[in-house]
Amino acid sequence: MCGIVGIVGKSPVNQIIYDGLTVLQHRGQDAAGIVTIDEGRFRLRKANGLVRDVFQERHMQRLQGNMGIGHVRYPTAGSSSSAEAQPFYVNSPFGIALAHNGNLTNATELRESLFKDARRHINTTSDSELLLNVLAHELCESKLMELSADDVFSAVKRVHKHIRGAYAVVSVIIGHGLLAFRDPNGIRPLVLGQRETEQGVEYMVASESVALDIDGFKLVRDVAPGEAIYITEAGELHTKQCFEGAKCVPCIFEYVYFARPDSTLNDVSVYGSRVRMGEQLGLKIKREWADLDIDVVIPVPETSCDIALEIANELQLPYRQGFVKNRYVGRTFIMPGQAQRKKSVRRKLNTIEVEFKGKNVLLVDDSVVRGTTSEQIIEMARDAGAKKVYFASAAPEIRFPNVYGIDMPSVNELIAHGREVNEIAEMIGADELIFQSLDDLITAVKGDNESLTHFETSVFDGNYITNDIDQAYLESLESARKDNAKKSKSLPLEMGLELHNDE
Repeated sequence: MCGIVGIVGKSPVNQIIYDGLTVLQHRGQDAAGIVTIDEGRFRLRKANGLVRDVFQERHMQRLQGNMGIGHVRYPTAGSSSSAEAQPFYVNSPFGIALAHNGNLTNATELRESLFKDARRHINTTSDSELLLNVLAHELCESKLMELSADDVFSAVKRVHKHIRGAYAVVSVIIGHGLLAFRDPNGIRPLVLGQRETEQGVEYMVASESVALDIDGFKLVRDVAPGEAIYITEAGELHTKQCFEGAKCVPCIFEYVYFARPDSTLNDVSVYGSRVRMGEQLGLKIKREWADLDIDVVIPVPETSCDIALEIANELQLPYRQGFVKNRYVGRTFIMPGQAQRKKSVRRKLNTIEVEFKGKNVLLVDDSVVRGTTSEQIIEMARDAGAKKVYFASAAPEIRFPNVYGIDMPSVNELIAHGREVNEIAEMIGADELIFQSLDDLITAVKGDNESLTHFETSVFDGNYITNDIDQAYLESLESARKDNAKKSKSLPLEMGLELHNDE
């Protein structure tokens, strides 16, 4: 999972992109990058680390230009090498830079065809570099020195025919403009915003609406599945549907865990969806678990706080904050290694003993993925004096790998794969374990948006919307992740790259 930002402004955009990336930091803490266009040249800074660490004052001063894109990354393939940091760029045609959120499911085929048919060398294992080269090749095919909006849209149409998977893309083309597009199923989010200035209208695209808010842009709408947005250097906005039969099937896990609560995606408030998750789960507990002697409802901060509050309201029980979070420790879910996740949980959370001692507590979390974090949190509750520890998950059992850009593709890492709920409860040490049903989760997320009829729910039900996933693919993906993880441990981290401005 990554975060992307793109802006066409009337004045330098470096600070706007920086601000947008800081509020998308939750989507990736492994690396960050910004590229701007200044006097017909790319200005690029990217490196491993948080946004605040990657970009110092000297870097920001060099990132001049009124158009640019930015990216925050976490490694879906297990590698934390800064060679994989985005944006990527190619010199031909024109000069194109690109940042991408998602995962291409036909990357192996693309790599082979690009080398054989287009004679393009791919220097990293990143599918984002593949996607960039596919786009560059299609723009080359036009053999034009000047690109019209229709030329750009025709290239995007051909890109859609070549690539499969989940992708939200933002790109800048020197001498032309900014291009953004979304996969035909709308799996990964992308929104469009604008703001009025004295010099004219400025446009911004981003993974979440919160990035628009921080910079004073008004949310116009979501970029539609299969749609392309092209904004010229002069600020002219062009849009076109580039895939016949596109449909909106967004990733439901965005609402469960990844997106910030103050974002709106696909015309649904993330905060509102989490409140409704709590309502649905509270009703289920009343209906099916009425015999539980719960004294207090306690969230596992922070994603589940709104969920737990609504559960407490439904059950007419006290809601308490029993854990204090150290905000300076990264999200354990997006850390690249299991060992790092295990070590970080107790550094990240500490208990308030008075809320646990002598009580039967209901702990509420957004999901149970590997079970490692849940096990340690339950152990912490018992160490703080809890008599019984019940555990509720706002999401159903995660039983299947994700192939669309979330870092959990290995079935061996999923505690619910091949296990019943009582087995999972025993493994994590819970007295009782309660999961939200998939139907209730879908009801909660779509809310009043009747246009949302389907979601990408493969981690729960094993149904992959792109219809190209088989066991051979899953095995090859798991093998690739293991190989990349081994390589990342043995390679030193590269220095950040800056075009035309050395360190």
